[in-house]
Amino acid sequence: MSVSLSEVEFSLLELASVREGSSISGTLACSLAYAQKAEQLGYKRFWLAEHHNMEGIASSATSVLIGYIASGTSRIRVGSGGIMLPNHPPLVIAEQFGTLACLYPDRIDLGLGRGPGADPITSRALRRDDMRADQFPEEVHILEQLLAPPLPNQRLKAIPGAGTQVPIWLLGSSLFSARLAAHKGLPYAFAGHFAPKLMREALHIYHTQFRPSPCLAEPYAILGIPAIVADTEAQARFLSTTAQQRILALVRGEPLWLKPPIDSMEGLWTAEEEGYVREFLGLAVIGSPEQAKARLSQLAEETGVREFMFTLDVYDHQERLRILERLASIRT
Repeated sequence: MSVSLSEVEFSLLELASVREGSSISGTLACSLAYAQKAEQLGYKRFWLAEHHNMEGIASSATSVLIGYIASGTSRIRVGSGGIMLPNHPPLVIAEQFGTLACLYPDRIDLGLGRGPGADPITSRALRRDDMRADQFPEEVHILEQLLAPPLPNQRLKAIPGAGTQVPIWLLGSSLFSARLAAHKGLPYAFAGHFAPKLMREALHIYHTQFRPSPCLAEPYAILGIPAIVADTEAQARFLSTTAQQRILALVRGEPLWLKPPIDSMEGLWTAEEEGYVREFLGLAVIGSPEQAKARLSQLAEETGVREFMFTLDVYDHQERLRILERLASIRT
């Protein structure tokens, strides 16, 4: 099922990445300005990730940040990309997102993942049971029930939450959530921004095995993509070294501060590390607007996704806003 680029919505995934030497408060203020600019340019969604105990990433209190972004915007949909459900009781998530839906009607999305979003030590600090991931399908079902109109004599209710029917999305980087989303007739988002290896197979499974449901008549998929669009390819590749440095830090277990771009990564990584970083960023769209448009058109036709969700790991805030403008111009 091919799709033309003009039919594909553009959205953003935000990790609230902290620049080296910057503050959390300054980072979050930039995230809000980033969302406001995206709204002005017609982006459809602005999702925030859940990560814990990672120096350089400030998106741990995802529900709180969703409220912050939604309060500073008026039209763009705001949501989680995603809530790592094994970390949380479904009732608490239903109450949090039910509250957000009451404050910002028809603007809140609930994206769900089954990974920890953290290392084993942090997972234990979150009181996460290692077996909770196996209960993911059941807990998604519980969330659906809690957000649906309550049934007669239903004893457990999310208040707020019941009846809000906040849209639930399943997120994944493997085939499990693709199958589950298809089976349940839910929208699906593939994490191509960090795990592109199974992208084609996962999207094929989702599209071919999809079963219509009361919430969705046809499959609807989002593809996460890293992107750097500059006036020239050389400038884009220069700017992309910020993301490469951060992924290299992730490989080494170092803090994930955003670092200024550099002329070359040569000498900073081993051949093995370089291979991992390039695999991590395998779907990255890096180049001029013309090059980006050609690559995105190819991906739209190849995958049939209805939406691209971009991660823009750029050191300079103003440059990041300019990239938003360049990306938006590609669709027109």
